[in-house]
Amino acid sequence: MNNLFLPGQTVYTESTSVPCIIGQFLGGGGQGEVYSAQLSDRTVALKWYFPHYLESDPFLRERLTTAIQSGSPSDRFLFPLELVSAPGVPGFGYIMPLRDPHYSGLIDLMKRRIEPSFRALATAGFELADSFFQLHAKGLCYRDISFGNVFLDPETGHILICDNDNVDVDRGDKSAIKGTPRFMAPEIVCDIAPPSTQTDLFSLAVLLFYMFMMHHPLEGKKEAEIRCFDLPAMTKLYGTEPVFIFDPHDTSNRPVEDYQQNAIEFWKIYPEFLKERFTRAFTDGIHNPGSGRVQETEWRTVMIRLRDAIIYCPHCGSENFYDAEIMKHSGGQLKPCWNCGSHISPPPRIRIGKSTTVMLNYDTQLFPHHIDEQRRFDFKSEIAAVTQHPSNPSLWGLKNLSTEKWVITSADNSVKDVEPGRSATLAPGTKINADNSVKDVEPGRSATLAPGTKINFGKTEGEVRL
Repeated sequence: MNNLFLPGQTVYTESTSVPCIIGQFLGGGGQGEVYSAQLSDRTVALKWYFPHYLESDPFLRERLTTAIQSGSPSDRFLFPLELVSAPGVPGFGYIMPLRDPHYSGLIDLMKRRIEPSFRALATAGFELADSFFQLHAKGLCYRDISFGNVFLDPETGHILICDNDNVDVDRGDKSAIKGTPRFMAPEIVCDIAPPSTQTDLFSLAVLLFYMFMMHHPLEGKKEAEIRCFDLPAMTKLYGTEPVFIFDPHDTSNRPVEDYQQNAIEFWKIYPEFLKERFTRAFTDGIHNPGSGRVQETEWRTVMIRLRDAIIYCPHCGSENFYDAEIMKHSGGQLKPCWNCGSHISPPPRIRIGKSTTVMLNYDTQLFPHHIDEQRRFDFKSEIAAVTQHPSNPSLWGLKNLSTEKWVITSADNSVKDVEPGRSATLAPGTKINADNSVKDVEPGRSATLAPGTKINFGKTEGEVRL
């Protein structure tokens, strides 16, 4: 490999004939080779196809043209920008944004070469669901959601999606790609339906399950008993007789102790609302693919809720999750820390509106979507952050980072305006909207978050709870 181009060679964009200078060889595979390249003042990536691959995929140029004309659904896609060709060189290629080198492939996650936090994983889950929602909204389906096509920033959880040359119109028939084994929906495995946005939803659920459980959702006892993992065995396991390993009504495919331990251990860690979505994805989502699959918007909501449910063990510092369902059935007790086994007390938390609950950790941030339902999934800027008092480290508070004035009412019925950039002292028993005197809160003050404190964020009410 690495013999198609040398550094310094030139290819040209087909639409405008702009020269693109070949740079470093980045890698290759069965389809072609990828290089860095310079397009005017921009560094891009260039993928060039082998001639023999073009013969096997006669609609590739048409799909790429459709993708380019459609435009990238979001900046998380390394989407085709321009087709390129070169005089005297057979075939063609395309240019796309260049991946930042600090992103790692999801294969690295599966092999434990990177260890992102639960917050980073939840962020990645949100961004995946949001990205494929944007793609599907354009009438396109990805067809091949799998490990090999997603990159992850292990620190932040931000994701990038590559190999977008397999993107096709929904239920289109101009691609030879049906998916990657283990990720394809049962109806594709059984060859009774083409790839579509609905089959993308199944593949997305498999990918998310892998990310959080480090295991495949259908590989339990039935997989462990297979002696020859050939095509008929795979068709049965993933196509004709798929059974979720945690199906509440069918225990025939439970994970095997020691052999499939990842699934067993990770499943215990997560809150019930996440496990419920996975259960539906691989029960109703298998038997009723038209209506039973978890939609992208549901995954987005779940992943934000998962971020907001993170709490820290006071003994070892490990991330755990606040689980209201578990507390209902355990006398108000949370599960012990998964890492050290220590007892975890229910943390301070803020209830915003009717359905949003956010844990108040030392690093908690509130975003526009927390207080305004019209700005769903908005992470563009913080509107509040938990802060530590500058002279009394035992006091923690909430700083107004928004452009809206907050109003709080203390237990003594005094009312305070909290202007943008200021912090407020919230004493026990504070309530919202009392008709008494208004006092300004000076800049730089910390907010002591106490049970019963209520905050008016301008549009939405929040209340601090224990």
